[in-house]
Amino acid sequence: MTMAGRADPQARRSARTAYLLLIVPPLCWAGNFVVGRAIHAEIPPVALTFWRWVVAAAVLLPLAGAQTWRARTLIRRQWPLLAMLALSGVVGFQFVVYQGLHSTTAINGVLIIATIPAVIPAFAYALDGERITARQGLGILVSTLGVATIVLRGDLAAALALDVAAGDLWIASAVPMWALYSVLVRRKPEALPPLALLLAIVGIGLAVLAPAYAWELASVGGFTPTLPAFAAMAYVGVAASVLAFWCWNRGIAGVGASKAGLYLHLMPVFAALLAVAFLGERLYGYHGVGMALVAAGLYLSSTAGGPRR
Repeated sequence: MTMAGRADPQARRSARTAYLLLIVPPLCWAGNFVVGRAIHAEIPPVALTFWRWVVAAAVLLPLAGAQTWRARTLIRRQWPLLAMLALSGVVGFQFVVYQGLHSTTAINGVLIIATIPAVIPAFAYALDGERITARQGLGILVSTLGVATIVLRGDLAAALALDVAAGDLWIASAVPMWALYSVLVRRKPEALPPLALLLAIVGIGLAVLAPAYAWELASVGGFTPTLPAFAAMAYVGVAASVLAFWCWNRGIAGVGASKAGLYLHLMPVFAALLAVAFLGERLYGYHGVGMALVAAGLYLSSTAGGPRR
């Protein structure tokens, strides 16, 4: 057997692993969206963003502190890339989402976030010259229709009833930030371990957030340290940060930003399932139609050929 023949099955296994990993972030982030909205009146947005990453750093330090220290020379050389990743993914995106959830509804927020998979290919083309195939484009379209079906509850007239609030504009600004992060993270050096990368950008993000948090404490005030507040921070710090970011970064490394981005369309699917499981809500026919369309779109995109440059 030739080397190419042996490499193909290995490449397919690697791709399958990447696709499985990409299912985890939208599940965690759907929960993050629910938690952020639930406690928006209790914890200010900078405080929630800051303490989220403090928790994440506390988890990452014993896991990746030593390898991050060993990679310090490489990290110093790559500081412009790491700084951009921290500003877009750790600081900017998280803050504007939490800020937006103070003054918009969940349905508006999910609808806006669900546009990210359509924006990532534009950033991938502009920054890396990566073009999507016709099959990927069709997958994005079909999956977007599925998201719209779930979010609008199968009622096209509901789109006309959506009000544009200040929170909508905040969350809209998160869309290009995450698209930028998703494209840039694939540029990380192979020699930099995934957890060391995450710890490095979390450290940079905390350095940026610290003065902003001090200003918020002085001008807005802090929050009451209740059990629900601590539980929320534990969730967003571990599941929505460490676990979700590690899986997202590994998934993008395996299949590229454009294909990975489409998996964000699973967020409203998971949000609906979480509502059934924890809030006692019911599943309706439009949920089934939307989930089927999202699944079809993911299949079309994940089975398309590789990106063209």
